[in-house]
Amino acid sequence: MSRIASRLAATVLAAGALVTVAALPASAAPAQHGRHQQMGAQVVLGSVHHTRDTRSARGLNDEWITVTNEGRRTVSLDHWTLTDADHHVYRFGHVTLRAHQSLRVHSGRGHNTYRDLYQGGTRSVWGSNDRATLRDARGHVVDTESWGHSHR
Repeated sequence: MSRIASRLAATVLAAGALVTVAALPASAAPAQHGRHQQMGAQVVLGSVHHTRDTRSARGLNDEWITVTNEGRRTVSLDHWTLTDADHHVYRFGHVTLRAHQSLRVHSGRGHNTYRDLYQGGTRSVWGSNDRATLRDARGHVVDTESWGHSHR
């Protein structure tokens, strides 16, 4: 084998070994309790606040879940969905989430801003034992978050 071919083979092997080593910690890392995140995903579900006051508009607006872009690039949430364990579905409209930006999706009614979106509901969405699933425009699961005693 020529000297150039040997160097090229060594470089390719070294690069492959580095990629393998770099990928091991991410795939071998223990998942957080109640959470599943797609590898490489930059948009994640965060804090959840559910309310016992399910009858008033104020109570429903005090019920929310946080969606955060942990990546360095802006992400369009156009046609993404957020569902609970009972299959209530919220469809994102033309929403853009900048790098390191978070927003709250409220169960009740209100005027959407860049930090707060409203599902327009008249009932509580998030229970004390629930699971939230965030899917991209193609329907792929991006992140899930479960809480409470029984994860359905």
